[in-house]
Amino acid sequence: MFVAIGRRNHDEGTAIDGIAIVAAPFLIALVVAWLSSRAWRTPGSMRTGVIVWLVTVFAGLELRYFVFDRGTATPFVIVATLVLGAFIVGGRYVLNLRLKR
Repeated sequence: MFVAIGRRNHDEGTAIDGIAIVAAPFLIALVVAWLSSRAWRTPGSMRTGVIVWLVTVFAGLELRYFVFDRGTATPFVIVATLVLGAFIVGGRYVLNLRLKR
């Protein structure tokens, strides 16, 4: 959803193939992050969330640049880092708050 909004705001369209090309490096990195951190053991912990977030950001940006031959302009890096942090870590934070109630 976030990728589609970003592509629409930059007049790049919302075609599925365009969305997939932008999202793919980060989805691949997310799988690598889950596997390397064994996130399935403690999926709701904040520690797991931070590890998954950082690995996803760094690996996703590296894949985007070196494998997918796409740019990594500073504003893109900042937005990707903040949005992934909000989704991955922030989601766990909200979940943990709700579970404590």
